[in-house]
Amino acid sequence: MDTETSSFETSEMLATFLASTPLLSESWRLCNLANANSPQGFVVEQVGSIVYVAFSGIQSVSGPDPSFRNLVALPDVDRNKFFYPLHRQTEEEEPVMVQGALLSVFENIYNNTSFRIQMLALLQTSKSIIFTGHSVGGTTASIAALWLLSYLHSNFLNVSVLCITFGSPLLGNESLSRAILRERWGGNFCHVVSKYDIMPRMLFAPVDPIAPHTKPLLQFWHWYMKSPQFEMLAVPLSDEILAQIFQCILVHLRRLVEAGEEAVTGMFRPFGNYIFCSEDGAVCVDNAASVVKMMFLLFAMGSPSCSVEDHLKYGDYVGKISLQFLEKRRFMQGELPESSYEAGVVLALQSLGISCKEPVAGPAMDCLKAARRMGRTPNLNCANLAIKLSKINPYRAEIEWYKAFCDRSDDQMGYYDSFKQRGASKRDSKVNLNRHKLARFWDNVIDLFESNQLPHDFHRQKKWVNASQFYKLLVEPLDIAEYYRTGMHRSKGHYIDRGRERRYRIFDTWWKETGVSEIENKRSKFASLTQDTCFWARVEEARDLLDGLRSTSDPSQLALCWQKIDSFASDAKELVENKVVSIDVVAKNSSYSLWLKDYNELKSQRELFRPQFLSFVNEEMVP
Repeated sequence: MDTETSSFETSEMLATFLASTPLLSESWRLCNLANANSPQGFVVEQVGSIVYVAFSGIQSVSGPDPSFRNLVALPDVDRNKFFYPLHRQTEEEEPVMVQGALLSVFENIYNNTSFRIQMLALLQTSKSIIFTGHSVGGTTASIAALWLLSYLHSNFLNVSVLCITFGSPLLGNESLSRAILRERWGGNFCHVVSKYDIMPRMLFAPVDPIAPHTKPLLQFWHWYMKSPQFEMLAVPLSDEILAQIFQCILVHLRRLVEAGEEAVTGMFRPFGNYIFCSEDGAVCVDNAASVVKMMFLLFAMGSPSCSVEDHLKYGDYVGKISLQFLEKRRFMQGELPESSYEAGVVLALQSLGISCKEPVAGPAMDCLKAARRMGRTPNLNCANLAIKLSKINPYRAEIEWYKAFCDRSDDQMGYYDSFKQRGASKRDSKVNLNRHKLARFWDNVIDLFESNQLPHDFHRQKKWVNASQFYKLLVEPLDIAEYYRTGMHRSKGHYIDRGRERRYRIFDTWWKETGVSEIENKRSKFASLTQDTCFWARVEEARDLLDGLRSTSDPSQLALCWQKIDSFASDAKELVENKVVSIDVVAKNSSYSLWLKDYNELKSQRELFRPQFLSFVNEEMVP
């Protein structure tokens, strides 16, 4: 059954859609128009409610020498400008970065008032905007699409965006690729790459500018980015140097493929869908690792001369994609494969002009199969996690029952203090065991997510955001109680800075990204769970501060302690008045109620002796 399912899923759907519409041919027509009529700029053409914006491939980069693999951070101005959604990476990820010279091309166009005025006007009259471009124009189109997607996200506008590039160089690092997947924008990008085109593969090459084998490559890139003319066939490099460039790229691509998946997470990484085209048809792949492997396998079949010529042949390929993409073919082996899935893979290879008898056919077939597996696995893992979540829900329900029992108990200590001062009863032990089981489940969820084994937008899915938030609200008070019950604060320090589990900090980030306000309307009764899950840790810190008041006579220390204590008391009072805490917080014998009683007593004493205290402080601290 596994081998009978769709072989390419969403990427195949996009490719089929493009092949059955005039989008590819129209985009290529406008790319030529932009190159001919609008050098270093763009052209706009509207057809009904659809708008095409084509960027010229003739872009001369002025200023400093455009470094080969120079990565710079995307602009991050504010929520309403540039690329705000793409900057929401985790603390462990490197910043989202793009090739500096390519970014400068877009910035030159964006700084043109005419571009911004036209784009804002189009948003009022258009339902769909298609960005397109050939070569450097393609990377400009990609950045423009990212800019507009970010703008639409921040301004809640409903306009569809599609970016179609031809022979575009790589744009950014792995963090950019991840951010695009997290925002579910991968389907908005379609990069058309011919079998042997050198430009989409250039930035995979080594970065060392000193190594002699990379010097010709750097010369070629310099010429490519600085030349005002777009005549790739007139490259001022000898056949020997061009062969060195070809071999340098090929060797590094081979190293990436042989090193496996980890090697793909280098400086530059593909994103979106890639349509690999030839005179026989096309194949679409949307997995970054498989894209790199296909780039290597197809490039290895070419030669130095055709790798440059192929950059200018997209007009020939585009015309044939629509005619041949879905064309039925005969199998060269004379017999049908055993399954429809195998047949689909063979047809895909034939679309690239690869015979099943060629040596490259086996690795290419494995690459396409791997792309399917890697595309499906995260979703399958997510489905399995949903099953496991349903199985651990009884553990959570038992903790909820325990909280309700504690809140109704005659000792009036509440949920937090009952667990902190628990005995050896079976009920208490069961709750503690459930706490550990839930922690293992959620730690496993985070491990799967951070190792790319779950969908990249997993942490945006309401089911998982809400489930993790409820777990945090219910269980973190128990973790705090255990931390102070066992005296860990004495050896490690207080909970918030020294003892809080990483999972809770991650869940905080997930919840904040939803934009849900914790206090939407004034409550008429106390919350079922305290919304500030670190509230009890702050109570414990405040209690230590009260003890510190009794044990110090240093005026400066006393003033600092009182400042912190008063601040917490004010914040806690606001939480209680707004009823965003659970009823166990205000229980008669809870840690907070006992602390508040001590605080008010000391505060009364402070007010009673305040004149003497101020006089003492002035004598000691004022010169």
